[in-house]
Amino acid sequence: MRRSPSRSRSARSAPAVAPAGDRDRMLTAVASGEDAGSRIDVFMTRRLPDMSRSQAQRLIRDGRVQLNAAAQSKTSGLVATGDTVRVSVPPPADGAPAAETIPLTVLYDDADIAVVDKPAGMVVHPAAGHAQGTLVNALLHHVGGLSGIGGVARPGIVHRLDRGTSGVMIIAKHDRAHRELARQFHDREVTKAYVALVWGALAPGAVIDRSIGRDPRNRKKMSSRAARGRTAITRVDAVTRLGPVSLVTLTIGTGRTHQIRVHLSETGHPVVGDDVYGGARRRLPAGLAMLGRLTRPFLHARQLTVTHPSSGDRMTFDAPLPQDLEEILQRLSRPVPQ
Repeated sequence: MRRSPSRSRSARSAPAVAPAGDRDRMLTAVASGEDAGSRIDVFMTRRLPDMSRSQAQRLIRDGRVQLNAAAQSKTSGLVATGDTVRVSVPPPADGAPAAETIPLTVLYDDADIAVVDKPAGMVVHPAAGHAQGTLVNALLHHVGGLSGIGGVARPGIVHRLDRGTSGVMIIAKHDRAHRELARQFHDREVTKAYVALVWGALAPGAVIDRSIGRDPRNRKKMSSRAARGRTAITRVDAVTRLGPVSLVTLTIGTGRTHQIRVHLSETGHPVVGDDVYGGARRRLPAGLAMLGRLTRPFLHARQLTVTHPSSGDRMTFDAPLPQDLEEILQRLSRPVPQ
């Protein structure tokens, strides 16, 4: 059973919100002799009021901690006597996210599930630094009646897409549906197809089987170098060569964080526009200049196939390629210098 986009529920954009940084709480602590040699996360827990170690580690990884005016990214960094640590603490997200009139395309909606086309640039659920403007805020306005298994900050959320990735997502509208969908994702019964534009040419039929975990050198990235990586499999189904880049269709049997972006980058074919994993290039010939202006990775979740949690019907949902990516493909269909 196939479902195509059925309707777009749009509304005027929500009022502009002041950047989170305008409301951040700034904390400062200076290391004494007894602090010398302490890990920075331990030091923060000891010297800053109401700071848990997990919160300290999260703030470090989010780039919100400076040691002597230098941004920190590793929780294992050490402090010395006289060091100054400055921390920018974002305001806490409300326990229950508020509904916001954010435009959202709803592809399908019934008593058990909703399927939406998440736009690029939208965070899936509220978190530090993203208390508003998330998919959850939009869902509460357009859909409502969401499952509560994910907690008050993540109602209905069964799976996620990266902030810069657009495309189809399924939402649970009650806990029974949530449990069944979560089981399908866990047991790899869900088929997820993506479209990506990559540098170079991949071989159709290639299977990338590399475990993925937190990069030991950069905690904001994922990689196959992680000591405790989790199984991740990406299949290349089709390849269309467009000069120095290729349009590829991929399916994934697992859903690890940044999986497709990491797998393609580590095989030498990063996603075009991905400035985290080596796909953003600024000096390009005239015929490819539009690729350097991409503000997000050229990656789109095109199709999702699941078994309906109540009827048992196998259903496929499609999200069309968004306009920003479609325009690039139209430009690339012209002759491109090799």
